[in-house]
Amino acid sequence: MIDPDAELVRNAGAGDARAAEALVRRHLPKMVGVARRMLNDGAEAEDVAQEVFLRVWREAPRWKPGQAKFETWMHRVAINLCYDRLRRRREKTDPDAGVMVADPRPLASEEWLARQRAAKVNGALAALPERQRAAIALVHFDEMSNIAAAEILEISVEALESLLSRGRRALKAALADVAQDLMGGAEGAP
Repeated sequence: MIDPDAELVRNAGAGDARAAEALVRRHLPKMVGVARRMLNDGAEAEDVAQEVFLRVWREAPRWKPGQAKFETWMHRVAINLCYDRLRRRREKTDPDAGVMVADPRPLASEEWLARQRAAKVNGALAALPERQRAAIALVHFDEMSNIAAAEILEISVEALESLLSRGRRALKAALADVAQDLMGGAEGAP
């Protein structure tokens, strides 16, 4: 297994600031993206990404290449941190959780529609069970292969495909009323 990050991790572990900076440039958007999709909260996503990189700096000197790709390990850390945060959210009772409130500020109609569509999709994604949401985020938003996503989630490829299938069905049902709008009148849209 060739790990494209191996040299950067080795150099960052030896204290090379430029290597550490290169790791951040390469992976920060992915870490923030997967956390945002898992948590549906930009600020929390940035906090998760920061925690991931703190762990990177601690683990880089001890990293042993060959067991897993470093990026896979980083995604695993990000997903676990998101699970922790989601677990803490469930432990707190928030009567307003899940309530969608329209932005009262006047917006241009196209921008408003785009925000509404994004909110609907994000709401449907946020309503998925954590494991389905993680599978969808890794495969569809981070464009990972099923094998890589299964490795991150520590499940078999078949189990990942089952999560993806259930997640897609749930999203399709949740977004049925806006499917035509989301597809933009694409051919084959229901």
